[in-house]
Amino acid sequence: MSFTAEVKDELSRIDGPDSSCALAELSALIRVCGTLSFRGAGRYSLRVATETGSVARATMGLIHRHLDLRTQLFVRRSVQRKTRNYLIEIPEQDGLHDYLVELGILVPGQGLASGVPSSLVSSKDSACAFVRGAFMAGGFVADPRGDFHLEIAVTGEVFAQDLASLVSSLGVNARLNHRRGSYAIYLKSFDEIRKLLMAMGAKKSAMAVERFRQLKSVKSDVNRRVNAELANGRRSSRSGADQIHLIGKVANEVGIKNLSPALREFCALRLKNPEMSLADLGRLCNPSASKSAMYHRVLRLQELVEK
Repeated sequence: MSFTAEVKDELSRIDGPDSSCALAELSALIRVCGTLSFRGAGRYSLRVATETGSVARATMGLIHRHLDLRTQLFVRRSVQRKTRNYLIEIPEQDGLHDYLVELGILVPGQGLASGVPSSLVSSKDSACAFVRGAFMAGGFVADPRGDFHLEIAVTGEVFAQDLASLVSSLGVNARLNHRRGSYAIYLKSFDEIRKLLMAMGAKKSAMAVERFRQLKSVKSDVNRRVNAELANGRRSSRSGADQIHLIGKVANEVGIKNLSPALREFCALRLKNPEMSLADLGRLCNPSASKSAMYHRVLRLQELVEK
């Protein structure tokens, strides 16, 4: 199961605190993945299609609990994509028109509503429920083990703008992107994704995102340290090779026997330990010497060669 499916499954099991939240959630589900057919004055039929079983289950449950309408559920299998898809049909019947008005999908005397119905999202709980329904219908969230990305795909510019504003009203900084006739409300920040998941009620999923963020942080820290150690090792190897070359010049032009005891000790230790850092090399001295002292011995050898 994908992470998106896990989040939607968690959201599908949430019961709102009251009927207004249920209606807001159902309204968003129908607006995003529903198709309304018109057959004359006051004659409508409705189809809601989804590829997620938990979303179909939640939609059917909301319709049965809050709308007195006949419904049919069809489960179909896509031969090409090898996946199931679910179709909920609400045929033409008495009361459907009134329910569509109550859900903010139809505006009496004007036809289809263009934006988010303000009457359904007057409270924070109902706003969260509407966003939850929109995400279940058209949402996607990337596996947090990879990149952080969440989006809700919708149609209609006014509806997309209203939905983005509704998400922002929950304290989440959402962005809107236009894609070939459709729109995507998207988030790319870990903090924003976690906040939205919490607002929609997906607390378990939000905790999972937090865990993966912490793992990423630990891995990133380890990688930085490893890279730093490798870089230090490469620098030590290069400096060791340079110092061995310098010792060769000293041996030819000055003579190792003519050096002071400290410099002779340095030359002997460096030749035996070509890749060791100056600090580690100083610990082998008798008595031990600091990194600064070892560096000054290198400078002293350079001065002798120059003279």
